[in-house]
Amino acid sequence: MPEARSSGLDLTRWRKQQQPVRRTVSQVCPPPRRPLTVADIRPGMENERLGVVRDSMFQNPLIVKAELGKPRERSYSLPGINFNYGLYIRGLDGGVPEAIGRWNVFKQQPTCPHELTRNYIAMNRGAVKAGLVTARENLLYRQLNDIRISDQDDRRLKKEPPPLPPNMTFGIRARPSTPFFDLLQHRYLQLWVQEQKATQKAIKLEKKQKVVLGKLYETRSSQLRKYKPPVKLDTLWHMPHFQKVGRHLDTFPTEADRQRALKAHREECAVRQGTRRMGNYTHP
Repeated sequence: MPEARSSGLDLTRWRKQQQPVRRTVSQVCPPPRRPLTVADIRPGMENERLGVVRDSMFQNPLIVKAELGKPRERSYSLPGINFNYGLYIRGLDGGVPEAIGRWNVFKQQPTCPHELTRNYIAMNRGAVKAGLVTARENLLYRQLNDIRISDQDDRRLKKEPPPLPPNMTFGIRARPSTPFFDLLQHRYLQLWVQEQKATQKAIKLEKKQKVVLGKLYETRSSQLRKYKPPVKLDTLWHMPHFQKVGRHLDTFPTEADRQRALKAHREECAVRQGTRRMGNYTHP
């Protein structure tokens, strides 16, 4: 019997341990955050200051520094646990019990008579026919002859909405679904390869069907276009005692390169500016 009692006590103790622990709101919700004060500052903290220290210094977010391993203080005081955030809407319809018990039918409010708009065109026409042209005379005429536009005329002036089909669907059309099977099977790659092959085949056929022209003969205009007029070069003047002196500076690697450069210079002399024909071109 003592063993049975001990096993029963162990079972009840285990059941109590398995039951969820009920906590109060104060245990679940953190305490309300308050701005730092001088009493909260400890030696070694980031907000420790020298000299005169006031509580207002710790309420300025531009001065307060973030502590190591803690969120930054915003210096705002929050209400306690019993404070409910948001806007409380007081129901005037009785809520769910009233909706289940009885249904309040909305009573239509009596509509006020619609005031007809003034017909200024008719009043101005009548004032002109009566010989009234000043602003004072027009005002008195409108007070005596208050012409209004009837409901029938109002309906004619108002534009009716365009007729819409009964099966019309409003909104934006949904995007078509992505063809995943074509993407997985590389369908677009195969189509591109087929298009490239068809394009190359068409280019080959076009080249085959192209007529090969015969030899082109040059006309007089084409020959004149290629003709370069000869340029007569005047020999440069040299002093008599420097005529037999050779050159001391040679910038060409070989004599053939030098002759090639001089030939190109002679060919371009006709289209260059300057005394020695070494300037800019006369035409672009």
